[in-house]
Amino acid sequence: MKRNLASSLRKRWRGDPMAAHDRLPEPARNWCARAVLPWSAASVGRIWARAMAETGSEEAALARLDAVQDAMLARDRHSPIPSISEIII
Repeated sequence: MKRNLASSLRKRWRGDPMAAHDRLPEPARNWCARAVLPWSAASVGRIWARAMAETGSEEAALARLDAVQDAMLARDRHSPIPSISEIII
C-alpha cells in the first residue's frame, strides 16, 4: 500500500528530536521528565529562552514552564468537547 509515499511535495526535515531534547539545559530536561503534558523540546526551549532573557533566573524559568502547562491544562478542562461519561446516558 503506497498511499502518499510518492508525493512530489518537499519533505520538511525537523531534525533529531532526541538531540534537540539533549540540547536543553539540565533543569529544563528535568522539568520535561516530570511534566504532565507531552512537550516538544522546541516548545520548552522557546519558553525557557524567553524566561531566561526576561529574568535571568532558572527558578523563574521553571515557574514559567509550570504556569504555561497549568494554563494549557485549564484550557483543556474547559474544552467544549464532551467527555465519554457525558456521552453515555
